[in-house]
Amino acid sequence: MTVDLSAYKIAAIVPCHNEEVTVRKVVTDLKSAVPSMDVYVYNNNSSDRTVEEAISAGAIVRHEERPGKGNVVRRAFADVEADIYVMVDGDDTYEASHVPAMIEMLVNGPYDHILGVRRDTNPESSYRAGHEFGNRMFNVITSKLFGTEVSDMLSGYRVFSRRFVKSFPAVSKRFEIETELTIHMMSLRLPCAEYSIDFRDRPEGSESKLSTVSDGFKILGTIAQMMRHERPNLFYGSLALLMVIASLVCGVPVIVEFMNTGLVPRFPTALLAVALMIIAAIFATVGIIGDALRRVRRESARLHYLELLPPNKTVGLSESSS
Repeated sequence: MTVDLSAYKIAAIVPCHNEEVTVRKVVTDLKSAVPSMDVYVYNNNSSDRTVEEAISAGAIVRHEERPGKGNVVRRAFADVEADIYVMVDGDDTYEASHVPAMIEMLVNGPYDHILGVRRDTNPESSYRAGHEFGNRMFNVITSKLFGTEVSDMLSGYRVFSRRFVKSFPAVSKRFEIETELTIHMMSLRLPCAEYSIDFRDRPEGSESKLSTVSDGFKILGTIAQMMRHERPNLFYGSLALLMVIASLVCGVPVIVEFMNTGLVPRFPTALLAVALMIIAAIFATVGIIGDALRRVRRESARLHYLELLPPNKTVGLSESSS
């Protein structure tokens, strides 16, 4: 079904740090794709002409001094009122012409989250091998841990409903924000879909802010942290199992020797085995308590989510709430 985009208040959020080479084209392309859309460029401590270029292209420029994309997204989601939100990077690696189709998919679903799955238009250079391998690995890990398949969890091109944005806690500081967005969708089991998008090289003179190794470890740490919060039984249960195994490795030989001789010559080893078993019990208890807290937290988040209407019912509502 064709969607009248002008009937919705649509906001594009473009995080930028030193993107003077590309930001003008990004803003222009977004406005060409959806003329009625407000484009918000969030300047994150740029030292070049990013702000001037964005303003001259017709963007609404706002500032976030705390460094990191996560800080920008948290600020934007809190400040910007809209029915539908588009998030896209300011480096001109994503094709803005996909926005209308992604919004139509969101409204017609109705969905709360449309993930732009990158299709490399220049396989030789656009998508570095390290990034591609890491992305695939994180996709598999996250899909297995949280039970929902995802094809490109690190994509920076997404469309959200209002109720997704206003129920999203946003605790990440930097590039881990995409991971947090994906896991939020999975943990609340929100309706979502994927849309294949073109992905291209940064233009000459535009430099990537990503580091394959360091950012990869940060993302892996975020997955572990989110697993601790969202799957505490699995997280602490795994630690408890490791402690039990270590305790048995230390304790079984001592028990066997005691049964054969009636003596405990390796008393420190016996104490270590007992200590490890106690630690295992503590981990198991923490997992049980954490799971109870997770249920309460998830129910609260779900109830807040249900207070807001789906995207095909929110025409003009953001204006009345602002």
